[in-house]
Amino acid sequence: MNVTEELWGDIPLLHIVEDDFKDKQVPVVIFIHGFMSAKEHNLHYAYNMAKKGIRVLLPDAHLHGAREDNLDEVQLSLRFWEIVLTSIEEVSVIREELVQRGLFTTGKIGLGGTSMGGITTLGCLAVYDWVDAAAVMMGAPGFVQLAKAQMSEFERRGFTLPVTEDEKKKLLATLSTFDLTKHPSALNNRPVYFWHGKQDAVVPYEPTHNFYQAIKKEYATEPERIEFVSSATSGHAVSRAGMLQAADWLACHLK
Repeated sequence: MNVTEELWGDIPLLHIVEDDFKDKQVPVVIFIHGFMSAKEHNLHYAYNMAKKGIRVLLPDAHLHGAREDNLDEVQLSLRFWEIVLTSIEEVSVIREELVQRGLFTTGKIGLGGTSMGGITTLGCLAVYDWVDAAAVMMGAPGFVQLAKAQMSEFERRGFTLPVTEDEKKKLLATLSTFDLTKHPSALNNRPVYFWHGKQDAVVPYEPTHNFYQAIKKEYATEPERIEFVSSATSGHAVSRAGMLQAADWLACHLK
């Protein structure tokens, strides 16, 4: 298996592919890490997908990994949506680089991610019709609802948000564009796998599960194209079984 550290434009990433497929047209997955994580923390997902004949790209998100800027958790938290929106934009940049490098002229492309990466994946599904399949671990489709909850929590903890009321409104208006709860038809029956722990205290389980319950009727003729796996005992950490299922799901729907 070939694992290389590369720079695609301004985006540092790990490129993982079986040696036999290095220069061939095979399905691609862009897999996005979580908050305060980094690209190498998802190598177990990449390994399990690559051995199934998938080319996997693991980018470092804005202000993370090789792009970190010595910010503490609170400082990073205040820039959470800046990071997510930058990642959504950079997913498109990575796709363009794939085309320019001659690595994506046929086949399919999938997205996946954990936590912040799952949130980013859902935002991409709202605006990119070229995504063929997705795996969302501990993600949230309701960008506006989540942002409002985050703001309330910051204020409850005694922090003063460094934004005006007008800036808040502008942010929420922008997030609405990427909010699948407001644009569920954007899924267009594409294959989506969800995994979420019922004890998750970071990204609440209920809103994401409620979204799944609301949209699964749209998949009535092809129910195998959407799946939600719940873990009764898990918090904000994906089980090994969930990781393997996500890798299998993407490989199944992209090959």
